[in-house]
Formats: sequence, C-alpha cells, structure tokens
Amino acid sequence: MRGTPLELKYLLANSIREKPDSYIIEEIFIRFPTTEELIEVTEQELTLIKGIGQAKAQQILATLNLAQALSKSDPPIYMIRTPEDVYKLVEPEMRYLKVEHFVILMLNSKNGVIAKEVISIGSLNACIVHPREVFRPAIKRSSASIICVHNHPSGNPDPSREDEAITKRLTEAGTLLGIDVLDHIVIGHQKYVSIKERGLM
Repeated sequence: MRGTPLELKYLLANSIREKPDSYIIEEIFIRFPTTEELIEVTEQELTLIKGIGQAKAQQILATLNLAQALSKSDPPIYMIRTPEDVYKLVEPEMRYLKVEHFVILMLNSKNGVIAKEVISIGSLNACIVHPREVFRPAIKRSSASIICVHNHPSGNPDPSREDEAITKRLTEAGTLLGIDVLDHIVIGHQKYVSIKERGLM
C-alpha cells in the first residue's frame, strides 16, 4: 500500500469524518502501527476500539482496500549508487528543518530504497538514537541494508564526535543482525558529508 503513515491517517480520518488527531484515528495507528498490520486488520479487531461499530469498521476496511488497490502500480524503486543519490532523495525534505531529524533509508539487496522512516527528532543540536529503534523497522521490512541520514540545522555538515560514535555503534549492531549500515550522510545547507567517504566508519 503506497502512502506514508501520515497520508494514510488523513485518508482514514476523511473517510469516517474524524479529525486526524481524534481518539479513534490515534488508536487505530497505535494498535496497527505499520502498513502491513493495517492491510491485515479485520472488522472484529476494529470494533474492539471504542467508537467503532460495524458500519464504521466496514468503512475503514473499504478505504484501506481502495488505497491498496490504487498502489498496485508502484513507481520504479529509487536506486542508491552514491552518497549524492542519498542527498538528492532527502535534501528537499530536510533543507528547512530547525531541529535534527535522524532518518534511515531501508534498501533491498540491489540497493533500491524500499522504505524511509524518521527514527528520532532531537533538539537544536542533538538527536537521541538507539540501535533498537533504528533496526526495528529494517527488520520488519526484511531490509538487506540501511543508510543513516541526519541533518545539522547549523548548516555545517561536518560530523561531530557523537555522529562518529553513533555510526560505529549502529554499524556494530548491524553486523550482529545481518543488516549492513552502508553509510551515514550528514545534511547541511546545500551540501552534505558522507561519513564513509571520510573514512570514519
């Protein structure tokens, strides 16, 4: 099913005339946080949520089925061959962010991007990242490898010591899990740094 969790949230909210931050919508995404779980949800599971009766559950299922049907003609997978490919993919979304966002790109065995997910949103100059949170979505999607990306709101993409330490920690965790960390890209103002190219991983 194509669409980010946020897009699906708005789609479901509109279909049952709820606000995106209403209890019902929030509860659906708490109980079924991934696209895969949403696709497989049943009418019985939905009616366990307060405020969802049989008719509303059927509306939700119809909306999910429609979204899935519309997503069958998926666009070509974006291929990553160089750090610049990563930069071109994420820079439009990250150029104006005021705080650090830590994102992972999940790749298949041919280095095609199968998913992108925000792992952590930090303060002005720091972002807390734990290997468990990084690799959980990658494991769910059977990713062959990942690329880590985060922005420096200051505009200077030079990696900090903390960036180097996080990269090393994630690389070690990935080795244990069988999911390679191919690179860690730091996004600045109209420029980027590949930690791998710097020889820091």
